[in-house]
Amino acid sequence: MKPKPFSTLFRKYLMALTGLFLCFFLVIHLLGNLQLFLPAEMARNSFNWYSHLLSGNIFIKIISYVLYAAIVIHCVDALLITVFNRKKAGNYAYDKRAVASKWYSRNMGILGTIILVFLVFHFKDFWYQYKFGTMPVDDAGNKDLYEIVIKAFQNIWYVLFYVLAMFALGYHLLHGFYSAARSLGIYHPRYVAFIRIFGIWYSYIITLGFVAIPLYIYFIHY
Repeated sequence: MKPKPFSTLFRKYLMALTGLFLCFFLVIHLLGNLQLFLPAEMARNSFNWYSHLLSGNIFIKIISYVLYAAIVIHCVDALLITVFNRKKAGNYAYDKRAVASKWYSRNMGILGTIILVFLVFHFKDFWYQYKFGTMPVDDAGNKDLYEIVIKAFQNIWYVLFYVLAMFALGYHLLHGFYSAARSLGIYHPRYVAFIRIFGIWYSYIITLGFVAIPLYIYFIHY
């Protein structure tokens, strides 16, 4: 039984909305992580205080649950859309997507898989340790997440994996921002140039911002 048009459209809306929410989260996450560029002791106190504030705020906890749900929904929805598109493409004798689209648009599945694998390690190494692990504390009595981050980014292989995942995220964002705008019907010809430029700059800033953090820590602290 073929999916109804409404269900296909709904999945695209869901993909776009969860994707834009995750884009907003990335901005907040990057702004918080920029504290790692401060001088060592100042960075430790500020970053640990910030982490403690987020973990103890009920409003932030609610947002966290929304974030977890958005990640799961986005991944599952992407899988369903990919399966549907492949079945649909199989009905045609040929396709010329390689001519009409960018390579990263045609390989969103691969990019998404890299990001998903990265998230598993990222949650295990930081989120899980902070929530359930036995961690050292700093002078203020806060869990010393700063120390965990510094130790993680003293491993060159972890740094390289992190950088690879961030570039995968960057290319994912280049396509995803544009695609979300079209799915939500806001890709109007009057605003097309602005949306394209904003999407490109957003993708570059997010990617380079996150890439700079492990490189800075590795070369400064190692």
